[in-house]
Amino acid sequence: PSAVDDVPRALPSLARAGKLQRRMARAGFDWRDREGIFAKLAEEIAELRAALAAGDAEASGRELGDVLFVAANLGRACGIDPETALRATNARVEARFRFLEARLAEGGRTPADAAPEELEALWRDAKASETTS
Repeated sequence: PSAVDDVPRALPSLARAGKLQRRMARAGFDWRDREGIFAKLAEEIAELRAALAAGDAEASGRELGDVLFVAANLGRACGIDPETALRATNARVEARFRFLEARLAEGGRTPADAAPEELEALWRDAKASETTS
C-alpha cells in the first residue's frame, strides 16, 4: 500500500495537493527548506513559459498544474493552507473588481470601455480602499 492510497479524489484539487504533499512528507519525501521550494517554483514557471512559447497546449496545461502543485507545497511549508489562502484572495479580487465596476458605472461605462491604464489605476484605488476600511 502507498502512503497516498486513501487521499480522497473528491477533494478540491488544491486541498488534495496539500494532503498528498503532507502524506509524502511524512513518508520522507520533502524539501529540506523553503528555498528549495522557491527554486522549484521558479523552475516550473520557466517550464510553463517555454511550453507556452512553443504553443504546446497540452504541455502548458501540465506545467501550469506543476506550478499550482508546487505553490500548494510552498503553502504547506509556510504553514498556510493553500485552499484557505486562495479563497481569501478570490474574495479580495471579487471585491476589488466590484469596486472597479461601480466606479466605472458612475460614468455609464464598463471595464470593456476603459483603457488598461485606467483599469490599473482603479485597481490600485480598490486595493488602497481595503487598507483604509
